[in-house]
Amino acid sequence: MAQASHGPVLDHLGVRITAGELLPGSVLTLAGLEAEYGVSRTVIREAVRVLEAMGMLESRRRVGVTVRPPSEWSALDTRLIGWQLQGPGRDQQLVVVTELRAAIEPIAARLSAQRASDVQRAEILRLANRLEKLGHDGLGDTDEYLAADIAFHDLILDASGNLMLAATKPAIAAVIAGRSHLGLTPGVPHSEALHNHVQTAAAIARGDADAAEHHTRRYVDTVLGEVRGAR
Repeated sequence: MAQASHGPVLDHLGVRITAGELLPGSVLTLAGLEAEYGVSRTVIREAVRVLEAMGMLESRRRVGVTVRPPSEWSALDTRLIGWQLQGPGRDQQLVVVTELRAAIEPIAARLSAQRASDVQRAEILRLANRLEKLGHDGLGDTDEYLAADIAFHDLILDASGNLMLAATKPAIAAVIAGRSHLGLTPGVPHSEALHNHVQTAAAIARGDADAAEHHTRRYVDTVLGEVRGAR
């Protein structure tokens, strides 16, 4: 018989921890988890190992497995973000990562205006125009819009030429996707947000760093206002 995957156990435990069902300081045992989930000790060990690597659990001999506080978790891990978006802290998580975007994306756009290649500038402009058309057609809540939106933001982070900024791509994409999958992205996006996406792209294309930063800040602030208003 094939060995069961640790994935379902990992996801279920992750959701329970992020939702506060298993509070920091709670002590679990491998034997208890094995019995609860009805899987082998190997599967439990694999799930626990991943959660330990994410800073969510800590194993101690003769003690068991202890849930660690949120301040110790790997905040930018996309799995963690996904679990948090499934729980009661969803709205707060959307705010937290959008605040991260507000801190990072305007600077990335400024740097992109200074450093992007001609090919990158042209593609950023194409993606912005695509987003505007899809949004005006009422398709802002579609997979097609989501893919273009993620590609747009990823490319600006890459074009910044700063590897530290680019390293935030998965976390930002996870929240953009999570917001869409939760049905929180409108079919007709805010017109100002669409306008500022296009203006950001145009500024990057012509190498206007001040305008790129300004218009990026405008559209991120619009999103931030939306997610704060949803709380």
